[in-house]
Amino acid sequence: MFKKIIALSVAIVAAFTLLTGCDNAKKDNQIIVGVAAGPYGDMFKQAIAPELTKKGYSVEIREFSDYVQPNLALANKEIDANLFQHLTYLNNFKQARNLDITAIGFVPTAGAGIYSNKITDFSQLKSGDQVTIANDVTNEARALRILQAAGLIKLDPNIDKNSLTPNNIVENPYNLNIVPIEAPQTPRSLDSAVLSVVNGNYAIGAGLDLSKALYTEILDKDHKNVIAIRSESKDTLGKDIIDVLKSPEFSQVIEDKNGIFYTFQKPDYQLF
Repeated sequence: MFKKIIALSVAIVAAFTLLTGCDNAKKDNQIIVGVAAGPYGDMFKQAIAPELTKKGYSVEIREFSDYVQPNLALANKEIDANLFQHLTYLNNFKQARNLDITAIGFVPTAGAGIYSNKITDFSQLKSGDQVTIANDVTNEARALRILQAAGLIKLDPNIDKNSLTPNNIVENPYNLNIVPIEAPQTPRSLDSAVLSVVNGNYAIGAGLDLSKALYTEILDKDHKNVIAIRSESKDTLGKDIIDVLKSPEFSQVIEDKNGIFYTFQKPDYQLF
Protein backbone atom coordinates (compact mmCIF):
# COMPACT_ATOMS: atom_id res chain seq x y z
CA MET A 1 0.00 0.00 0.00
CA PHE A 2 2.83 2.33 0.95
CA LYS A 3 4.55 1.67 -2.39
CA LYS A 4 1.32 2.52 -4.24
CA ILE A 5 1.07 5.83 -2.37
CA ILE A 6 4.68 6.67 -3.25
CA ALA A 7 4.09 5.76 -6.88
CA LEU A 8 0.94 7.88 -6.98
CA SER A 9 2.78 10.84 -5.42
CA VAL A 10 5.57 10.58 -7.98
CA ALA A 11 3.00 10.48 -10.78
CA ILE A 12 1.26 13.58 -9.43
CA VAL A 13 4.54 15.48 -9.13
CA ALA A 14 5.52 14.47 -12.65
CA ALA A 15 2.16 15.55 -14.02
CA PHE A 16 2.38 18.89 -12.20
CA THR A 17 5.90 19.44 -13.54
CA LEU A 18 4.74 18.67 -17.05
CA LEU A 19 1.83 21.09 -16.77
CA THR A 20 4.04 23.78 -15.28
CA GLY A 21 6.54 23.25 -18.07
CA CYS A 22 3.75 23.71 -20.60
CA ASP A 23 2.64 26.94 -18.92
CA ASN A 24 6.20 28.27 -18.92
CA ALA A 25 6.63 27.36 -22.57
CA LYS A 26 3.45 29.25 -23.36
CA LYS A 27 4.65 32.26 -21.41
CA ASP A 28 7.89 32.22 -23.37
CA ASN A 29 5.82 33.07 -26.46
CA GLN A 30 3.79 35.81 -24.80
CA ILE A 31 5.18 39.24 -25.66
CA ILE A 32 4.21 42.67 -24.37
CA VAL A 33 4.67 45.62 -26.69
CA GLY A 34 4.87 49.15 -25.32
CA VAL A 35 3.36 52.07 -27.23
CA ALA A 36 2.45 55.69 -26.54
CA ALA A 37 -0.96 57.22 -27.13
CA GLY A 38 -1.71 57.44 -30.82
CA PRO A 39 -1.69 55.24 -33.93
CA TYR A 40 1.31 52.99 -33.36
CA GLY A 41 -0.51 50.68 -30.99
CA ASP A 42 -3.09 50.25 -33.74
CA MET A 43 -0.34 49.68 -36.27
CA PHE A 44 1.13 46.90 -34.16
CA LYS A 45 -2.29 45.35 -33.51
CA GLN A 46 -3.45 45.49 -37.12
CA ALA A 47 -0.30 45.07 -39.20
CA ILE A 48 2.20 43.17 -37.05
CA ALA A 49 0.49 41.19 -34.27
CA PRO A 50 -1.60 38.96 -36.59
CA GLU A 51 1.51 37.70 -38.36
CA LEU A 52 3.37 37.20 -35.07
CA THR A 53 0.38 35.18 -33.87
CA LYS A 54 0.86 32.91 -36.87
CA LYS A 55 4.43 32.42 -35.68
CA GLY A 56 3.14 31.24 -32.29
CA TYR A 57 3.27 34.44 -30.25
CA SER A 58 0.57 35.86 -27.99
CA VAL A 59 0.75 39.66 -28.21
CA GLU A 60 -0.34 42.18 -25.57
CA ILE A 61 -0.24 45.94 -26.21
CA ARG A 62 0.55 48.17 -23.21
CA GLU A 63 0.05 51.93 -23.54
CA PHE A 64 2.35 54.38 -21.75
CA SER A 65 1.57 58.02 -21.06
CA ASP A 66 5.06 59.42 -21.68
CA TYR A 67 8.22 58.92 -23.71
CA VAL A 68 10.39 57.79 -20.78
CA GLN A 69 8.81 54.65 -19.35
CA PRO A 70 8.59 52.51 -22.54
CA ASN A 71 12.38 52.30 -22.88
CA LEU A 72 12.96 51.76 -19.16
CA ALA A 73 10.31 49.03 -19.12
CA LEU A 74 11.95 47.39 -22.14
CA ALA A 75 15.39 47.39 -20.53
CA ASN A 76 13.91 46.06 -17.26
CA LYS A 77 12.16 43.19 -19.11
CA GLU A 78 8.70 44.43 -18.17
CA ILE A 79 7.92 44.54 -21.90
CA ASP A 80 9.56 42.84 -24.86
CA ALA A 81 9.44 45.49 -27.59
CA ASN A 82 8.22 49.03 -28.09
CA LEU A 83 7.01 51.19 -30.94
CA PHE A 84 6.64 54.91 -30.23
CA GLN A 85 9.91 56.73 -30.91
CA HIS A 86 12.13 57.84 -33.73
CA LEU A 87 15.71 56.64 -34.12
CA THR A 88 17.38 59.79 -32.76
CA TYR A 89 15.32 59.73 -29.57
CA LEU A 90 16.10 56.05 -29.01
CA ASN A 91 19.83 56.47 -29.57
CA ASN A 92 20.06 59.50 -27.28
CA PHE A 93 17.94 57.88 -24.56
CA LYS A 94 19.77 54.57 -24.45
CA GLN A 95 23.15 56.31 -24.43
CA ALA A 96 22.14 58.62 -21.59
CA ARG A 97 20.72 55.73 -19.52
CA ASN A 98 23.25 53.09 -20.66
CA LEU A 99 20.50 50.72 -21.83
CA ASP A 100 21.15 47.60 -23.90
CA ILE A 101 18.25 48.10 -26.30
CA THR A 102 18.35 48.49 -30.06
CA ALA A 103 16.27 49.43 -33.10
CA ILE A 104 15.53 46.60 -35.50
CA GLY A 105 13.40 48.23 -38.19
CA PHE A 106 11.67 51.40 -39.35
CA VAL A 107 7.90 51.69 -39.75
CA PRO A 108 5.77 54.18 -41.70
CA THR A 109 5.58 57.35 -39.64
CA ALA A 110 3.25 60.34 -39.35
CA GLY A 111 5.30 63.52 -39.45
CA ALA A 112 5.01 66.27 -36.87
CA GLY A 113 3.07 69.36 -37.87
CA ILE A 114 2.32 72.91 -36.84
CA TYR A 115 -1.34 73.18 -35.82
CA SER A 116 -3.64 75.99 -34.75
CA ASN A 117 -7.23 76.42 -33.63
CA LYS A 118 -6.95 80.20 -33.93
CA ILE A 119 -5.41 81.05 -37.30
CA THR A 120 -5.45 79.55 -40.78
CA ASP A 121 -2.28 81.16 -42.13
CA PHE A 122 1.02 82.27 -40.65
CA SER A 123 0.39 85.79 -41.97
CA GLN A 124 -2.22 86.12 -39.20
CA LEU A 125 0.36 85.78 -36.44
CA LYS A 126 0.74 88.67 -33.98
CA SER A 127 3.72 89.74 -31.92
CA GLY A 128 3.97 87.71 -28.71
CA ASP A 129 1.77 84.84 -29.86
CA GLN A 130 2.48 81.67 -27.90
CA VAL A 131 3.86 78.56 -29.59
CA THR A 132 4.13 75.30 -27.67
CA ILE A 133 6.69 72.60 -28.43
CA ALA A 134 7.73 69.31 -26.78
CA ASN A 135 10.21 69.76 -23.95
CA ASP A 136 12.28 66.55 -24.24
CA VAL A 137 15.70 67.20 -25.73
CA THR A 138 15.34 65.56 -29.13
CA ASN A 139 11.77 66.62 -29.86
CA GLU A 140 12.41 70.16 -28.66
CA ALA A 141 15.25 70.48 -31.17
CA ARG A 142 13.11 68.82 -33.82
CA ALA A 143 10.22 71.25 -33.23
CA LEU A 144 12.54 74.24 -33.51
CA ARG A 145 13.86 72.92 -36.83
CA ILE A 146 10.24 72.57 -38.03
CA LEU A 147 9.50 76.16 -37.05
CA GLN A 148 12.58 77.23 -38.97
CA ALA A 149 11.61 75.17 -42.02
CA ALA A 150 8.21 76.88 -41.92
CA GLY A 151 9.95 80.27 -42.04
CA LEU A 152 8.90 81.38 -38.58
CA ILE A 153 12.30 81.58 -36.88
CA LYS A 154 16.00 81.27 -37.70
CA LEU A 155 18.36 79.12 -35.62
CA ASP A 156 22.06 79.44 -34.90
CA PRO A 157 23.74 77.30 -37.60
CA ASN A 158 26.73 76.70 -35.34
CA ILE A 159 24.69 74.65 -32.84
CA ASP A 160 24.30 70.89 -33.30
CA LYS A 161 20.85 70.28 -34.78
CA ASN A 162 19.96 67.75 -32.07
CA SER A 163 20.91 70.10 -29.21
CA LEU A 164 18.91 73.17 -30.16
CA THR A 165 16.89 75.05 -27.55
CA PRO A 166 14.86 78.28 -27.75
CA ASN A 167 18.02 80.08 -26.59
CA ASN A 168 19.54 79.27 -29.99
CA ILE A 169 16.98 81.33 -31.94
CA VAL A 170 18.85 84.14 -33.67
CA GLU A 171 15.91 85.61 -35.60
CA ASN A 172 12.29 85.73 -34.44
CA PRO A 173 10.49 88.12 -36.81
CA TYR A 174 7.05 87.38 -35.34
CA ASN A 175 8.38 87.75 -31.78
CA LEU A 176 6.86 84.36 -30.96
CA ASN A 177 6.73 83.22 -27.34
CA ILE A 178 7.99 79.63 -27.61
CA VAL A 179 7.04 77.49 -24.60
CA PRO A 180 8.35 73.92 -24.13
CA ILE A 181 5.83 71.56 -22.48
CA GLU A 182 5.33 67.82 -22.09
CA ALA A 183 4.89 66.25 -25.53
CA PRO A 184 1.50 64.62 -24.75
CA GLN A 185 0.13 68.05 -23.76
CA THR A 186 0.90 69.77 -27.06
CA PRO A 187 -2.48 69.00 -28.71
CA ARG A 188 -4.37 70.18 -25.62
CA SER A 189 -2.37 73.40 -25.57
CA LEU A 190 -4.13 74.46 -28.79
CA ASP A 191 -6.97 75.73 -26.60
CA SER A 192 -4.68 78.50 -25.36
CA ALA A 193 -1.60 78.69 -27.61
CA VAL A 194 -1.84 80.12 -31.11
CA LEU A 195 0.42 77.43 -32.57
CA SER A 196 1.70 74.07 -31.40
CA VAL A 197 4.20 71.70 -32.96
CA VAL A 198 2.60 68.29 -32.41
CA ASN A 199 4.19 64.93 -33.13
CA GLY A 200 2.17 62.77 -35.51
CA ASN A 201 1.18 60.11 -32.98
CA TYR A 202 -0.17 62.68 -30.53
CA ALA A 203 -1.92 64.58 -33.33
CA ILE A 204 -3.77 61.44 -34.40
CA GLY A 205 -4.46 60.42 -30.81
CA ALA A 206 -6.05 63.83 -30.18
CA GLY A 207 -8.19 63.58 -33.30
CA LEU A 208 -6.36 66.31 -35.23
CA ASP A 209 -6.74 66.22 -39.00
CA LEU A 210 -3.20 65.83 -40.36
CA SER A 211 -4.25 67.53 -43.59
CA LYS A 212 -5.17 70.67 -41.60
CA ALA A 213 -1.62 71.25 -40.33
CA LEU A 214 -0.32 74.66 -41.34
CA TYR A 215 3.02 72.98 -42.00
CA THR A 216 4.10 69.32 -42.02
CA GLU A 217 7.70 68.23 -41.67
CA ILE A 218 9.42 66.08 -44.24
CA LEU A 219 10.89 63.25 -42.19
CA ASP A 220 14.50 62.26 -42.57
CA LYS A 221 15.80 58.80 -41.68
CA ASP A 222 16.61 59.66 -38.08
CA HIS A 223 13.07 60.85 -37.38
CA LYS A 224 11.10 57.92 -38.72
CA ASN A 225 9.81 55.62 -35.99
CA VAL A 226 11.44 52.33 -35.13
CA ILE A 227 10.61 49.12 -33.32
CA ALA A 228 13.02 48.59 -30.41
CA ILE A 229 13.87 45.40 -28.52
CA ARG A 230 16.50 44.28 -26.05
CA SER A 231 19.73 43.46 -27.86
CA GLU A 232 19.64 39.91 -26.51
CA SER A 233 16.40 39.29 -28.47
CA LYS A 234 17.72 40.44 -31.84
CA ASP A 235 18.17 36.95 -33.28
CA THR A 236 14.88 35.59 -31.91
CA LEU A 237 11.96 37.99 -31.49
CA GLY A 238 13.79 40.58 -33.56
CA LYS A 239 14.13 38.25 -36.51
CA ASP A 240 10.44 37.33 -36.38
CA ILE A 241 9.38 40.98 -36.29
CA ILE A 242 11.66 41.76 -39.23
CA ASP A 243 10.03 38.95 -41.19
CA VAL A 244 6.65 40.55 -40.56
CA LEU A 245 7.84 44.02 -41.62
CA LYS A 246 9.01 42.50 -44.91
CA SER A 247 5.77 40.60 -45.47
CA PRO A 248 3.06 41.41 -48.04
CA GLU A 249 0.51 41.17 -45.23
CA PHE A 250 2.15 44.11 -43.44
CA SER A 251 2.24 46.15 -46.66
CA GLN A 252 -1.41 45.36 -47.36
CA VAL A 253 -2.53 46.91 -44.07
CA ILE A 254 -0.30 49.96 -44.50
CA GLU A 255 -1.35 50.59 -48.10
CA ASP A 256 -5.08 50.32 -47.40
CA LYS A 257 -6.46 53.64 -48.64
CA ASN A 258 -9.31 53.40 -46.15
CA GLY A 259 -6.92 53.04 -43.20
CA ILE A 260 -5.08 55.66 -41.17
CA PHE A 261 -1.59 54.56 -42.21
CA TYR A 262 -1.87 55.21 -45.94
CA THR A 263 -0.74 58.84 -45.64
CA PHE A 264 2.18 58.06 -43.33
CA GLN A 265 5.65 58.70 -44.72
CA LYS A 266 7.11 55.34 -45.76
CA PRO A 267 10.72 54.38 -45.06
CA ASP A 268 12.71 53.76 -48.22
CA TYR A 269 15.43 52.00 -46.25
CA GLN A 270 15.64 49.38 -43.55
CA LEU A 271 17.57 49.02 -40.29
CA PHE A 272 18.03 45.28 -40.08
